[in-house]
Amino acid sequence: MRFLRDQGLTLALLAVFLLSLVGMLIAGWLQENALLAQHGVPQIGILTYSFSTPFLSALFENWESEFLQMSAYVIMTAMLFQRGSSESKDPDEPNSEDADPSEKKTSEVSPWPIRTGGMIGALYSYSLGIALVILFVVSFVFHWLASVDASNQDAIMHNFATRTAMEYLFEPQLWFESFQNWQSEFLSTAVLVVLSIFLRYRGSPESKEVTDPHSKTGH
Repeated sequence: MRFLRDQGLTLALLAVFLLSLVGMLIAGWLQENALLAQHGVPQIGILTYSFSTPFLSALFENWESEFLQMSAYVIMTAMLFQRGSSESKDPDEPNSEDADPSEKKTSEVSPWPIRTGGMIGALYSYSLGIALVILFVVSFVFHWLASVDASNQDAIMHNFATRTAMEYLFEPQLWFESFQNWQSEFLSTAVLVVLSIFLRYRGSPESKEVTDPHSKTGH
């Protein structure tokens, strides 16, 4: 089917995402019940666990790092270069991405925000980065709130004092959860940028052509 061909990449990525999410849910549920059993607390069903703060904290903790990585990558590649990488613009050649959108304002094929111009056009020009930053912030807030609730549940179980959300914002546990993911995301992105200078994957738009010299920058 044409639809499956045209949307294949998104559908495949969503399918792998859902399989991974189910795997995370099942494994986390089994682990949570094992922990509850150690404390003599009744076990919970998988549906209850799926709405629990320990699961939601772990879920949004990972989403937060992914959206941070992608937003930083989109913004940084607009300003910085890596000569020879397929993931970078060529520092020696002007790119069509940098063209003034107002020059295409009268084009019928331009998206409506560009044809509208003004503030709407300006915001649309940076909308991908803006959207990813918003998704990062929202994910961080959900991670933060779920994490403090999960921490308080554990504190109650061990007869420790609970903390407010603002108190927990300055606790090392929240930032350890975040930084342990952030560092890996930026490392993997840097590795991709550098490896794409010397290595190839035939047929992928993320790779230079197999016959391109290492010095070529961009696709």
